[in-house]
Amino acid sequence: MEFRRINGLPPYVFAHIEALKLEARRAGRDVVDLGFGNPDLPSPDAAVEKLAEAVHNPKNHRYSSSKGIPKLRQAISSLYLRRFGVELDPETEVVTTIGAKEGLSHLMWVLLGPGDSALVPSPSYPIHIYAPLFAGAEVRQVRLEQATDTEAPPASEAFFDNLMESWGSAWPKPRVIVLSFPHNPTTACVDLAWMQRIVDFAREHEIVLVHDFAYADISFDGYQPPSILQVPGAKDVAVELYSLTKSFSMAGWRVAFLVGNPEIVAALTKLKSYLDYGTFQPIQIAAIVAMNEVPDYPKWVNETYQARRDALCDGLKRIGWNLTPPKGTMFVWAPIPEPYREMGSLEFSSFLVSEAEVATSPGVGFGPGGDGHVRFALIENEQRIGQAVRNLRKALTKLH
Repeated sequence: MEFRRINGLPPYVFAHIEALKLEARRAGRDVVDLGFGNPDLPSPDAAVEKLAEAVHNPKNHRYSSSKGIPKLRQAISSLYLRRFGVELDPETEVVTTIGAKEGLSHLMWVLLGPGDSALVPSPSYPIHIYAPLFAGAEVRQVRLEQATDTEAPPASEAFFDNLMESWGSAWPKPRVIVLSFPHNPTTACVDLAWMQRIVDFAREHEIVLVHDFAYADISFDGYQPPSILQVPGAKDVAVELYSLTKSFSMAGWRVAFLVGNPEIVAALTKLKSYLDYGTFQPIQIAAIVAMNEVPDYPKWVNETYQARRDALCDGLKRIGWNLTPPKGTMFVWAPIPEPYREMGSLEFSSFLVSEAEVATSPGVGFGPGGDGHVRFALIENEQRIGQAVRNLRKALTKLH
């Protein structure tokens, strides 16, 4: 049978590592899973309690609003004002999405179509690459190098230059630039001045900027990730996706928001009115409580990830695996050590499961630009991370 849209999708390389991990565990081996970036931290107690209460109210069992209930949109507006100093009109500049992936994918449907193109970092979180493709557009992948500068923030000047070069050589000119800082998987970060430059460029050339701000609240060593909407005039050309997944450790709840340019927000809102009735209303009510009643929860989440980052990076350094500790995200993007580099990331990740009992994500899963790296997700506690480092020391004999 012939299908549409999925025929061009490559094999999901992460599934290969997952299968190896499960096979090893079935054989009784204790694999430390630092692969899939699935947060292990609990959601806020206040949100869980409010969810349980709201579920018992039959009024909440009916269809909700695909745009998000008014108090939820007001809650994210209040969060943006206190966190970033950005004013948002909850009626015209906010729409709730069923997670950031849903929001981004459907956003591409209203921004792009056949004959259009988008600029996307490479390597990149897979949906950033494939959402424009699902919309029928062409994707031009722009090389994003992992930052090696130890000064905060590790801004990627080369990436800006690469964007300019790609836009200049493209025809027809790309309509959309997809950004995400702090960046998954490379952990690259930018500062507000960098955001100012890209907004100025987009305004000059009438380009839409889509910033996936998934790791807005996960940053280290004094670095504060900027919202693109902090740039004066950004709302003329930019929208931003903010999610409760990482900041409030509410991954399975599927609550996110598209905020910014009112015309773009309205376009996505119109499309979504045909596609869904929004997230289950008790979840929306609980999300309001999370943002309003435990606004400092992201700080605890951030401190936990920082301790894990330190445990992993310090441990890898001790065994001779040198890398730059990330300034943001819940990941460590590690170059494959020279003695093993010829293996490529998929074979190396497979080797780590079988020989070190440690699961990682192969860099090639984030696009061909990632093949020289593996990604560690900080989803195990410090004791388990210590165990992973000890296992790696034994397996990576060529590092000693």
